[in-house]
Amino acid sequence: MISKSYYNISERKVLLRIFDILIFTVSLFLASNFLNFNYIIFSNEYILNWLLLLVFYHLIFGEIFQLYNLNVSNNRYTVVRSVTLTAFFTTIFYIFTPYISPVLPSNRLQIVYLFLILSFPVIIWRFLYMWLIFSPKYFKSVVFIGKSDKIKGLLRHVKKDNIHNLSAYLSDKKVDNIKGFNDINKVKLSSLIEDTSITEVIVSIKGLSSEIINSLNKELVLLFEKGVNIVSFETFYEEITLRVPKEYLKNNFYKHLSFSKNNNSRFYQFGLRFTDIVFSVFGLIAFLVLIPFLLIGNVIGNRGSLFYSQERVGQNGRKFKIFKLRSMVKNAESNGAVWAVKNDNRITSFGKFLRHTRLDEFPQFYNILIGDMSIIGPRPERPEFVSDLEKQIPFYAIRNVVRPGLTGWDQVNYPYANTIEEQEIKLRYDLYYIKERSAFLDFKILIKTITTVLFFRGQ
Repeated sequence: MISKSYYNISERKVLLRIFDILIFTVSLFLASNFLNFNYIIFSNEYILNWLLLLVFYHLIFGEIFQLYNLNVSNNRYTVVRSVTLTAFFTTIFYIFTPYISPVLPSNRLQIVYLFLILSFPVIIWRFLYMWLIFSPKYFKSVVFIGKSDKIKGLLRHVKKDNIHNLSAYLSDKKVDNIKGFNDINKVKLSSLIEDTSITEVIVSIKGLSSEIINSLNKELVLLFEKGVNIVSFETFYEEITLRVPKEYLKNNFYKHLSFSKNNNSRFYQFGLRFTDIVFSVFGLIAFLVLIPFLLIGNVIGNRGSLFYSQERVGQNGRKFKIFKLRSMVKNAESNGAVWAVKNDNRITSFGKFLRHTRLDEFPQFYNILIGDMSIIGPRPERPEFVSDLEKQIPFYAIRNVVRPGLTGWDQVNYPYANTIEEQEIKLRYDLYYIKERSAFLDFKILIKTITTVLFFRGQ
């Protein structure tokens, strides 16, 4: 078996960041020394501070405008859009940062040069990335082993994720129109990959006979000794979907779901509460500034009260009143509580704007300030829905172990859920967040939320 080089997801993202920084730094150096660009002079004693600030802004806005999203990075149009927006906002924030950035040049054309240096060389490098590094020869080659009903969804994900090559799969029957099927009862794993460069084998033994499992284990040990990565179905599922698999919602859920160490970290909890207070104060100030405009929009497009409150279930099942801006018609639930759906006809014209921009959530900064909610966490549900969901979805109440949030991992990954099946998927995103909770994941959710607002992807 021939070893194969490949780039996994994290390596690709690191590669993109490093080369982005390297490309525009070299471009700045060349422009400063050989062209008429003197805003950033490399011989200046403060050059390191200037460059660090520029890198900081570029990485922040790169995250916001999805410059390091792998699906964005393999499309020319989205690459140009993301690079241009990142360069524009990096330039604006950079030139208006006092003391740390260089003094504004007398010739304002230098600012335009900075924008062009931050954008065009990076676009060229990203096109080269798509041509060379994004080539399938650098994808991870995988083999799936398991019952067809078990691996069906994963195979579809692999076909779409642009990071894996599906070399083959051993199963009891063919999955739809996906190529690479081998009958697990007839074909040996060793013979299948003897002349193939495989980097990873994903295994699910559920439903397989003990005879097949014993035979597989012997072959997997030999592959492991040769350096092939062997992972379970559940581990691989989490890696590519960023939610816990359905199998974790069993009687022995505690075998798979650990309460993140950060939940018991005083330093993390203090930092989270401090961030909540700071964000909520600024959020409420911004809301007060916007209120006159919201009142006008409400009179024209809503015709009724601007605010409304609802009872929600918070941490440890405690109920509290949540505050929002009204986005639906009056008496929208005269026949009882129902889930909101995409393109809900109860939403008013102004309500659509409020939801797309997430402005309807701004009053919840008050809930955050008084401690009912946090900036990041599972979205609080209504008691009527919670009691029903707890009956139909095993361990639904687990999500209430942390304080509910203004935005959350489920919100940025799966905003709509109006059936029990969809609510279960959202729960699995929530459980992934609780399991992996960290300052970095919180920051990632915050960035994704900002992106949702900027591109009007709110529900």
